[in-house]
Amino acid sequence: MSVYSKKDISYISCNDFFMSNSVRRMCHFTQTLFRKAICKSNNYNNWMIFFNRTFLLFLTIQPFLSWAIDLQPNDIVAPLPDKTYLMLSYYITENTTKYQNGSVINTPPFGNPTITNPNIILRASRSYTLGDLPGLTFLQLPFGSTQPEGSISNYSTSTGIGDFSIATAIWPYVNRDSRTYLGVAGFLSIPTGSYSNNQPFNMSENRYKTTLQIGLQKSIIGNLDGMIAVDTTWYGGNSQCAAACGLANNVPLTQKPLTTTQLGPIYKINPTFTVGASYFYVAGGATEINNVYQNNVINTQRFLISGLAFTDFGRFSLQYGRDIAIENGFLQTRLLAIRYARQF
Repeated sequence: MSVYSKKDISYISCNDFFMSNSVRRMCHFTQTLFRKAICKSNNYNNWMIFFNRTFLLFLTIQPFLSWAIDLQPNDIVAPLPDKTYLMLSYYITENTTKYQNGSVINTPPFGNPTITNPNIILRASRSYTLGDLPGLTFLQLPFGSTQPEGSISNYSTSTGIGDFSIATAIWPYVNRDSRTYLGVAGFLSIPTGSYSNNQPFNMSENRYKTTLQIGLQKSIIGNLDGMIAVDTTWYGGNSQCAAACGLANNVPLTQKPLTTTQLGPIYKINPTFTVGASYFYVAGGATEINNVYQNNVINTQRFLISGLAFTDFGRFSLQYGRDIAIENGFLQTRLLAIRYARQF
């Protein structure tokens, strides 16, 4: 799983990484213990190569927290045409324990990691009619920070603008009487945000992303609806992956498509309050660094609960969720979104 070939030197020096001093000292200390443990082995060099490459792989700490296009209750309901919407969101996630192929990684520097990612997100939307079909387009721009804490606090925080997004949705089928809606949406993320190849954590992913999503919402009984949506994200390459890939020099990073299914009930309590709950299953998204497969397929289950309040001042929403099970990456222990939207 190394990004190095047989032409490389016999092992990689701990001084070759973009390490903090504490991580570098830990690397030397662990490497010394490792030498003592296997010094009598005839395969000393092979074991040392294995150690260094494994350590390098663990330093590939870009969390890739690019999950599904999370839907709020009634996002699949077709909007009325010729309306303008502005939405302001406070969106924060927290990720902790690192997993690799289902096993907890607590080798330094991952003994007690925390990655906090607070964002302020501005979204402007406009609805219209495309032929006979309802449509909507929005533009979205986040501003926030990615904050490594705990055992990875020596890494730099990234603060600034995130990647700009544009999305367009159309509804091929709408029946407002039966509350049945079928929507299709396309999303494009453009790497306009803050990025440094010398930092493992960044606000921008430094790559294009495209997502195609299809969703269905239908009345079940009374005020209870059900929704299901499936989306797949395709990733462009990041040709400037250095520190985020655990290396001193830029190498190409690529990622396989990532597919997410989300489904759950939506219940309208009264004209003011609506609640919903969603289950997510996320699969795919394995990465390659310098054309070497990293064996890190994403296989994640998570939940999200939502509450909406429609008032004379606009719509307020609150969402909370977290991971249930994870195969690779950093476990998300908290997702909190507070949103305010107003129609003009």
